[in-house]
Amino acid sequence: MKNSEHEKRERIKHPVRERARLLAFPCAVALAYALLWLLSPAHALAALKVSGGVCLQLAPALLISFGAMVALNLFVRPAHVTRLLGEARRAKGIALSTLGGILSMGPIYAWYPLLKDLRTKGASDFHLANFLCCRAVKPPLLPFLIASFGWLFTLVLTALTLTSSLLTAILVNHATRRRRD
Repeated sequence: MKNSEHEKRERIKHPVRERARLLAFPCAVALAYALLWLLSPAHALAALKVSGGVCLQLAPALLISFGAMVALNLFVRPAHVTRLLGEARRAKGIALSTLGGILSMGPIYAWYPLLKDLRTKGASDFHLANFLCCRAVKPPLLPFLIASFGWLFTLVLTALTLTSSLLTAILVNHATRRRRD
């Protein structure tokens, strides 16, 4: 029996334990803030303001990622993902994972749930690794790169980044294929 099937059965057997696991971190954070509030209300308020600011900065990226996951689940079937981003490294799939990585914005961890969902729908590790590596190319920052280092440097760096993304994706796919088999 696969690990994921075993984990699903364990969750069904122990729903209270699963809920407790999901609530452990938020409860620990709330407890830490409560203790800080008792010790120093001024520091607790400052910490809450900083935490609120971080949450506001992350909210747009998380909302975009969540929206993409909802759209993915509503409109994209596993057969589509497998055809475009499956094991076969066709030009269309490579272009899609490369372009997606380049155009993706926000913190990387906001994309992990979406990529995990794509993986369960049939996307290959090659395309997921390519997507993650291609995030190093940031179109909004290219003008600053050109202004700082010139056209030639920018073109060579971008070309090498995209080439190394493909090489890394090949290595990741090769390494994880053995583990999956």
